[in-house]
Amino acid sequence: MDVYRPSDPIFEYSMQRSYYSKSVEAFLKDTESSILGELARHHEFALEDLQKNAWLTEIEILKKILIPYSGGAHIYFEYSIPRMGKRVDVILLIKGLIFVLEFKVGESGYSNHAIEQALDYSLDLKNFHEQSHHRRIIPVVVATEALEIKNKILVYDDLVSFPLKANKENLLSVLLEVISKSNESSIDVAVWEASPYKPTPTIIEAAQALYRGHSVQEISRSDSGAINLSKTSDAIDKIIDQSKKENKKSICFITRVPGAGKTLAGLNIANKRHKFDEGEHAVFLSGNGPLVQVLQEALARNEVKDSKGSPSRITKKAALSKTKAFIQNIHHFRDDAIQTQEPSIEAVVIFDEAQRAWTLEQTHSFMSRKKGIHDFKMSEPDFLISVLDRHTDWAVVICLIGGGQEINTGEAGLPEWFSAIENKYPYWDVYVSDMLVDEEYTGNEDLYSKIESSKLNIQSELHLSVSVRSYRSERVSELVKKVLDNKKDETMRLWAEIQKDYPICLTRNIATAKRWLRNKARGSERIGITASSGGYRLRPFGIHVKNSIDPKNWFLNDKYDVRSSYFLEEVATEFDIQGLELDWTCVAWDADFRIKEGHWEYKNFRGTAWQNVKDGTRRQYLKNAYRVLLTRARQGMILFIPEGDDDDITRLREFYDPTFNYFTEIGFPIV
Repeated sequence: MDVYRPSDPIFEYSMQRSYYSKSVEAFLKDTESSILGELARHHEFALEDLQKNAWLTEIEILKKILIPYSGGAHIYFEYSIPRMGKRVDVILLIKGLIFVLEFKVGESGYSNHAIEQALDYSLDLKNFHEQSHHRRIIPVVVATEALEIKNKILVYDDLVSFPLKANKENLLSVLLEVISKSNESSIDVAVWEASPYKPTPTIIEAAQALYRGHSVQEISRSDSGAINLSKTSDAIDKIIDQSKKENKKSICFITRVPGAGKTLAGLNIANKRHKFDEGEHAVFLSGNGPLVQVLQEALARNEVKDSKGSPSRITKKAALSKTKAFIQNIHHFRDDAIQTQEPSIEAVVIFDEAQRAWTLEQTHSFMSRKKGIHDFKMSEPDFLISVLDRHTDWAVVICLIGGGQEINTGEAGLPEWFSAIENKYPYWDVYVSDMLVDEEYTGNEDLYSKIESSKLNIQSELHLSVSVRSYRSERVSELVKKVLDNKKDETMRLWAEIQKDYPICLTRNIATAKRWLRNKARGSERIGITASSGGYRLRPFGIHVKNSIDPKNWFLNDKYDVRSSYFLEEVATEFDIQGLELDWTCVAWDADFRIKEGHWEYKNFRGTAWQNVKDGTRRQYLKNAYRVLLTRARQGMILFIPEGDDDDITRLREFYDPTFNYFTEIGFPIV
């Protein structure tokens, strides 16, 4: 049994989760003014009349209805949901039940937004709060001036109820109806309060929380995943501090399994060091255009929203300007550096997806075609290191890498970085994880031989070994690797272990796939259709991979916006979705990557026919494209593999049936 001590960070944080926490009996005895004073004391912003009056209304209503539950029940006001960076208006623990109350004081209707919000809070408790995993959770929207609604008490398989609706007059009867039909064991309040909270935020949520000032420990899981992230962050801090103190230049390579929080670790470092010391000006750089756009936009929207009603209200333009100083496109950084020989303002630079930096040939071609610079003779790794090398004292480059993620022509992989260090920067200190020997990272090259032994430092803390994306199963990335490596027997054994936690289904009907997604998602859980950029013959099913999406709208806009992923009309390819994630995905599978006679075949659609992909590098890009698509879902996915049509020579049944059969033999159920 875990023992929580007052000195433990988990304990300290749990005690700060709510602005007001007392037994219902004590709450009924407290005066309205004393309760209000307690709430105001913990409030982070200047208390406005609107908020004060809302609290007073909530207190008044609850004091009237909670008299029957003065014994054994507990109440929390403004309970923190760490992953979302928000607070629940009220949580009630009554008769073994957890009621999540979202008040809309003065409102005469039950808005979809309020219903979704209450459900989101409940799902966060269910998924991430250990002592709530197996408890009945009932979200309730309380629109004080709304008409009375007859509720149907529906409970999902995970014991979260469909949101109920109440007004100020019938809230008690709504609670009573649930309580009277329940026979739950009582909740130990002390244990419930001290329970670990283990959130696994999306990269967008994580960036928003870090930007607001939360620590990585607050927004990540408190198990091995969070420990791993914290150790990596601490190791990087030490390297930066040592480099700074000793006037050294250092480059670090952080490896990870897919979904292990690599980008989160990078954002955490950039955010900490960006604010830590203006002399460092740490910046997070990525060549992943959609990821940069989405993160910049998400942070800016959030800052504008948070500033509403405050004296320091900020415009969208100003907010974007700030976020672009924190997160930048690596190619924009490169282009700015070309214009001058002066050192960059940044002394600490974090490169996300460093293995995707361009080769000498690709960089030369681009500079010649797009910039009119015909004598550029540096690979992107070489040039990027050179920019930081302009500093006369110290600098730190942090490369975040992942095996099997190269999906573009001209992406160099890691050997190019080590060749640049060997040939031009042998005086740099090199820090690597102990996993950098894996062929997924090295391409079977001996990278260590390129580095002077006195400059090479191997640290296990620089490897992120635990997936935090798929919180229902940390072995999904392993399953995907075995699927793509065509290790069917091993895949079957692994699937038997994880299928209860992470659903993967098959269908040959796109309408069925869409229906499956909509039925699975609750609250604001995000759904979307993904497909390989080479999936040209998915077009008969309304899946147009050549039509570009606006990543900002697709990933950030709500389910009422036709441009969002929720509408299941626009499809994201591997180029759009790499580095980002959804809760539930449909992976539309075309004949570009297909099984034939027990082996994967690699195809490219040209003109009117499929052609063999013979080049080894291009084959790897195609395999990696499907690796990216298959590791984007946090909670589960459905694979849509078309039936094929023998009247269409580009979509013959033989192109699709063996692939479908391969997955059925593994054991993925058909819907």
